Parts: sequence; structure tokens; C-alpha cells
Amino acid sequence: MLTIGVDIGSVGTKAVLFDGDIVDRHLEPTGWNPSEAGHRAMESLLKRNSLSPGRIDCVVSTGYGRKSFAEVDKAVTEITCHARGAHFMDPEVRTVLDIGGQDSKVIVLDDHGRVLDFMMNDKCAAGTGRFLQVMATLLEYSIEEFGAVDPDGEMQKISSMCTVFAESEVVSHLAKGVSKNAVALGLLESVAVRASSMLGRLGIKPVVGFTGGVSRCPSLVSLLEGQLNCDVRTYGDSHYAGALGSALIASEL
Repeated sequence: MLTIGVDIGSVGTKAVLFDGDIVDRHLEPTGWNPSEAGHRAMESLLKRNSLSPGRIDCVVSTGYGRKSFAEVDKAVTEITCHARGAHFMDPEVRTVLDIGGQDSKVIVLDDHGRVLDFMMNDKCAAGTGRFLQVMATLLEYSIEEFGAVDPDGEMQKISSMCTVFAESEVVSHLAKGVSKNAVALGLLESVAVRASSMLGRLGIKPVVGFTGGVSRCPSLVSLLEGQLNCDVRTYGDSHYAGALGSALIASEL
């Protein structure tokens, strides 16, 4: 059975081709039209694997643009899909932290990957990938350079999590001669503190898994582990967790 899961996020659209395991995956910017982004992602998978649409048994969508994408059999909430995807990648995971482009969420799972409880912040970009992207641009770092700042280096504390106010604070510190690395590390620590607070409010059940595009930031992972005083696992396909969960659910319909 071949299925496709499509996760249409506010920044990136991810798609996974699934046959009981991941066959292929695709990522591209969502842009202004989420439905078109979902179509392009699915077409890319089909073309690359020499498949016609008729070969796909079921398609499930998730993410903020899931309801606008008509080429699916079912749309499923991102909480459910991220939980299933994370549990598939790591059956031992019981708490999932997902930080995406514009939101962050914490999900507590049972032994079968079902959602026991969750908390979501989608009201502002504070502590999300968008926040880090704006700050990396301000500091003239690539995202990779930003995420590789030495977590044990000098740190300048950043007090504001609002993107606008934090930007002003960063400019002020740089004007006083504070190093870019120290400011970057302070920004990453502020995200780690915010995420650990969410995890603490919901309650942490080990093992903790970190998914979403921001999970590819090794310095942030290290800072999170320091805040939580426990290991935080990341995965090679962690930013595909929602699409993977969608494809997995599609295989059960």
C-alpha cells in the first residue's frame, strides 16, 4: 500500500511517500498559496518516483493549510499527526516538543503514540523558527551558523521574546560592543527557556523527542538539555514528523 502525507505549514510544506516505511520525502516553501504548495509537493514525489496519481491508495493532509488542499482523502489535526510521526521515528518517545515556523507545541503520548495531552502556542512568533530566522538575518548569520554557536561560550541575556522588542534589544547590545556570538547564544537560550517552560507546565514524561525544523539547531538542543536536565532526542527526519504521521494514518484508512 502506497500513501502520501502532506504537512502544509505556514513556512514549509512537507510531503512523505510511505509504504510501511519512508520511501521518499519532499520539502519546499509554502509561499502565499498553501493549496498550490501541497499540490507541488505531492507532484514532486510522484514524478521523482515515476508514479501516477492512481498508484497512491490514500492521501492525508495536516498543518494549517490542510483544509485548503482538496486533493486528499482526509485532513487530520497536526497534533495527532505529529504525535504519530514522532512515535514512528522513536517508539520510546513519550513527550514531543515541536517548534515549527510559526508555532510551538508540546504533546504527551501514551505507549501506543496516542495523544494524552498537549499544549500549543500559535498566537505569536515568539520562540519559533520565524523568530530565529529574523534574528539570524539581523546578525548576518546563516541559519546553520546561528544554530552552531558554541553553547558554552559567552552569553548575553535577552529579556524580550517579542520579535519586534527583541530586535531592538539585539541592536542595542551590538551597539554597546557585545559580540554577535554572545547575542546569538542569548537568543537561543531565550527560546530554550520558553520551550522548557511549556514542557514543565504540561509535565515531562521521558523520553523527550524534539521535532520540527528548529530541532536541527544543535546549540538549541544542548541548551534545552541543560534547562530540562535530561537528554533530548532529535531525528534525521524530525522536520517531516507531521507529514510522516499523516502518511501513517493514511495507511490505516
